[in-house]
Amino acid sequence: MVRKIGLILLVILLPAATAAGQEWARKMFASQEHDFGTIARGTKAEFDFPLSNIFIEDAHIQSARSSCGCTSVEIVNPALKTYEQGAIHATLNTGSFLGARAATITVLLDKPYPAEVQLHVKGYVRSDVVFEPGSVELGEVEEGTPVERKVTINYAGRPDWQVIDVKSGNPCISAKVATIDRQLGRVSYEVAVRVDGTAPVGYLQDQLTLVTNEGQGMQIPLTVEGRIVSGITVSPSSLFMGVVQPGREVIKSLVVRSQRPFRILSIACDDHSFTFGQPSDPSPKTLHVVPVKFTAGREAGKVTRTIHIVTDSGQNAPDLSAYAVVAARTSGSD
Repeated sequence: MVRKIGLILLVILLPAATAAGQEWARKMFASQEHDFGTIARGTKAEFDFPLSNIFIEDAHIQSARSSCGCTSVEIVNPALKTYEQGAIHATLNTGSFLGARAATITVLLDKPYPAEVQLHVKGYVRSDVVFEPGSVELGEVEEGTPVERKVTINYAGRPDWQVIDVKSGNPCISAKVATIDRQLGRVSYEVAVRVDGTAPVGYLQDQLTLVTNEGQGMQIPLTVEGRIVSGITVSPSSLFMGVVQPGREVIKSLVVRSQRPFRILSIACDDHSFTFGQPSDPSPKTLHVVPVKFTAGREAGKVTRTIHIVTDSGQNAPDLSAYAVVAARTSGSD
């Protein structure tokens, strides 16, 4: 009889536990749908579904699969500790698939317990417009340095088809379009894309919008991406101090690098719970190791602060986030 009651309870509670697991996993994702819109054939069409482990338990993404061969999937950082971030990277294959395309991406997690999340992508790939190359690839660009790249647009169809403007929502990015050739319903344009020296340090991923004479609904996006690098870099770029008991201390290190010797003039944080030791050698060097100490307060929860580093090189290191989790006190703790 006891065994029968136990089986009945298991049948009743299992669906509830499964539903809770699904909701737990869904909360990790910032978004679950993306529309690439109307894009040219050959366009680089990629999107990251970012996710973050907002829980104390470790999480692990077991697999991610697409329902359609038009979309490939990659897991970025499958094992996530507390507050670590990852992504599901989706790529729409615009070179081989045309017309309306849609795919469901099924993500399976196996830690801390099984769960499933479905993501959705869609887009319309035009066959009459081709980009060469498929995006504006800047590569690594030193901070303060303007850079220019060119993309060719080929169109076959209406004899009066035109690109009449290129719009940018980023003040650091501009573009000019010029006709290369036009004959017998075919036209080629060259788009010169310029990123000026005011672009901030970090990853640059933006879009230009090509405006054609087809009307407002037929604007075509062109991806611009690259990385603006500072003369000074900090590793890790985001410092996690761990899960710390109230009143306890933990020490980790920052590595500050440059191609030319420099001194660290100051390093500060907007919270006294983070303090900093002196570099092991304060003389000008291309690499400095700085100890960082976090002292946990009495209040449980996440602590997130920003670290500012000032140097004598004329270029300051990029700000970075430092965070920790103060564990809840137990009845047996001091």
